[in-house]
Amino acid sequence: MDELLSLHRVNAERFSRLVHRVGPPDSPAWRRATPCTDWTVRDLVNHLTSEQLWAPELLAGRTVAEVGDRFDGDVLGEDPVAAWDAAIAAALAAFAEAGALGRTVDLSRGPTAAHDYLDEMLTDLAVHGWDLARGLGVEDDMDPSTVDRLLVEWSDRTDELGPGSVFAGPLDVPDGADQQTRLLALFGRRA
Repeated sequence: MDELLSLHRVNAERFSRLVHRVGPPDSPAWRRATPCTDWTVRDLVNHLTSEQLWAPELLAGRTVAEVGDRFDGDVLGEDPVAAWDAAIAAALAAFAEAGALGRTVDLSRGPTAAHDYLDEMLTDLAVHGWDLARGLGVEDDMDPSTVDRLLVEWSDRTDELGPGSVFAGPLDVPDGADQQTRLLALFGRRA
């Protein structure tokens, strides 16, 4: 569990650094395209911010129905960087609470172990962190320990990716591809 919390924090910090690179709310970088079809940088950051807002609620025992549509739509407001910072700080604190990873959370698909939920949040931060770096045109190397963990975690779960998933379906990779290229291909991305 400590490794999972540590990797989650590493990827949250990486994503945060990238969000801070986007610039002020009126920066044209917020309108840049990303590898996520139909998502600009702002759309991508909004998606991840919304996910972070859910974490404290779900870990506190609230159901999807109780939270309702509170985090639908634009959650970034007038200051996207501040909105992200507040959301990720609250999510990190909620996951780090004593006993949090032993809980069960109510997701739209039903009851889920909190550590599995954290694994999914880690996956989103890592893969969408790469998307954000690509959208900004900056260094897109992922944390090698995260890449190794996610390759193990997702290599046998490709049936969960593709249509109906938040990620594109897996792509073929050439022989000898590096670990990051292989991981990104699982999520429909060309490195």
